[in-house]
Amino acid sequence: MKRDLLTLEDFSREEIDHLFELTKFLKQEKGKVRDDLKRKTIGLVFQKPSNRTRVSFEVGIWQLGGNCIYLGPDEINLGRRESTSDVAKTLSRYLDAIVARTNSHDDIVKLGREATIPVINGLSDQFHPCQALADIFSIIEKLGSVKGLTLAYIGDGNNVCHSLLLGSARVGLNMNVASPKGYEPNAQVAQKALSLAKTSGAEINLGNSPEEAAKGANIIYSDVFVSMGQEKERTARLKKFKKFQVNKKITHLADKNYIYMHCLPAHRGEEVIADIIDGIHSIVFDQAENRLHVQKAILLFLLAKKIGAHE
Repeated sequence: MKRDLLTLEDFSREEIDHLFELTKFLKQEKGKVRDDLKRKTIGLVFQKPSNRTRVSFEVGIWQLGGNCIYLGPDEINLGRRESTSDVAKTLSRYLDAIVARTNSHDDIVKLGREATIPVINGLSDQFHPCQALADIFSIIEKLGSVKGLTLAYIGDGNNVCHSLLLGSARVGLNMNVASPKGYEPNAQVAQKALSLAKTSGAEINLGNSPEEAAKGANIIYSDVFVSMGQEKERTARLKKFKKFQVNKKITHLADKNYIYMHCLPAHRGEEVIADIIDGIHSIVFDQAENRLHVQKAILLFLLAKKIGAHE
């Protein structure tokens, strides 16, 4: 049966560990051009603009010997110009996998249900699993493991936060979330994370105090206060999130050897001050690079039955 990556519930702890081993191997190859995806074509169905997601997938597919086709909203407007079901069934006749970046997570779910080829969530309004996998890989790369470590996520309980919650709970990484009241993570996602944490032993704490979240944390993570599609809420959001800026007051509460993370793009002076995101504790560009390596591993993992064993 074909496999999808729609949320991090789709991968077990053992599969994530395997994925990271493959990521490490691919990264050590330093961009070597392979032929694992020779004669394979991957479609990028993007309803939202992108920098890291599009470039990292296009480069990664090329480095694996595959062909990439970019399909923006002018070519495919899911559910409007054509039903999502029809798009999934049609593209399954042409392509070997789909990477989708959509406004609605429901569209990702429909693509996964109707397509007969693997579907990878490149971002939806609810989840961003590729980002979270790259983040957790980056933490292990920098700090050696996740055992006994705490990630403090400070800001909007958005798609990145949701995927980090599920990913942290899967691998046993403790996670503190601090969001303004009314902007907390989705309750169902939080409950799923708490359920997964019972197996991994991770501690998941949700609250509204950035200071409490940051105390003793090994990783401080933030994201923009105003995401794509929320521009009309900008004034209200900046007011609500003012106390959730990552600054020296916050980082002084963390472990002295903390690392700072951000999925980018960043707005210096809003969710984080420049001294921190551009400082010695920041690993944001290592994170960005690791999107490439992790996504190559995801493609190999999901297409393994089609391409045979790889090194």
